[in-house]
Amino acid sequence: MCVDEFFTVARQSESLYECKKSKFISNVFPVENADEAEHLLEMVRKKHWNATHNVYAYTTGLNNEIQRFSDDGEPSGTAGRPVLEVIKANNLRNVLIVVTRYFGGILLGAGGLVRAYSESAARGIKNSGIIRKVNCNIYEIVINYDILGKLQWEFEQRNIKIFDTDYAENVKIKACIPKSSICDLEKLVLNITSGTAQIQLTGSCFIAVDM
Repeated sequence: MCVDEFFTVARQSESLYECKKSKFISNVFPVENADEAEHLLEMVRKKHWNATHNVYAYTTGLNNEIQRFSDDGEPSGTAGRPVLEVIKANNLRNVLIVVTRYFGGILLGAGGLVRAYSESAARGIKNSGIIRKVNCNIYEIVINYDILGKLQWEFEQRNIKIFDTDYAENVKIKACIPKSSICDLEKLVLNITSGTAQIQLTGSCFIAVDM
């Protein structure tokens, strides 16, 4: 199935949640693939080597093709699965959440563990923030300096994102536009510049856009 957009976390975050003297530390990461998720997971394990548990869940792929989780010694179904369900409930992709527990001496019971790990994961996602990424075509545009201001203004009116500008003999701009957009960017640029611009499609990628 072709995916034109997805939601993920905006940034890495660390959050602390305390429940009946147990400390739950959630580390949330945006990731691109399973290898990156496993690498970050190992980093958290090394940092919290003396923790009681390092529970985790992650999903990768535009359709969440890879979904993995671990209770890391907690009773089956009380830790990793609830963390994964929080990720899925927020409709997120490409996310790793590691919830580290330092046992406080009071048993929480199965229901208490599910609630504690779910709450810790939810707080972590809130601290990381959620962004929307859209599948965009990337264009390289070369123009004269005297037309730059007009082009920037026209792009701003149409929410066309410029993400790189190189000031050399001429101005070289990298801009992106969602594949789903009805705007013909090549035609627009040539109209704005009276045909003096050079424009070419260089590829595509998922770009974060305003929510």
